[in-house]
Amino acid sequence: KNVFVIGATNRPEQLDNALCRPGRLDTLVYVPRPDETSRESILRAQLRKTPVAGDVDLKYIASKTHGFSGADLGFVTQRAVKLAIKESIAADIERQKEREAAGEDAMDADEGEDPVPELTRRHFEEAMQAARRSVSDVEIRRYEPLLKP
Repeated sequence: KNVFVIGATNRPEQLDNALCRPGRLDTLVYVPRPDETSRESILRAQLRKTPVAGDVDLKYIASKTHGFSGADLGFVTQRAVKLAIKESIAADIERQKEREAAGEDAMDADEGEDPVPELTRRHFEEAMQAARRSVSDVEIRRYEPLLKP
């Protein structure tokens, strides 16, 4: 019975020595951060089921996220999605207030289209303002010796 356990961490120095003894998790493999092409592919994969407006240039976003990990890119996409959802909810509330002010019964109103049907460039611009890399260049240089066999 061969059992292989694979784990991932950005902080290998914090692994317990007992866990890293021979016969346990005794091999460390450095996986470099994704390059620009890979970051674009990661963004596309993360957004594959999300409607994205034509004004969103994932290649450009990938070029502006040098040093980001897949998880860092996930933060950007999820933040953009949350901003779009928040905007959609605010627009729904505003439409409901307008209906009530016009004397319409809010419950009888048709549920029309989503006022924010897709992620736009603006959502990504705002999401990028809060984005940051989770691992610094100094930390990466510390782990690069793991690349050597």
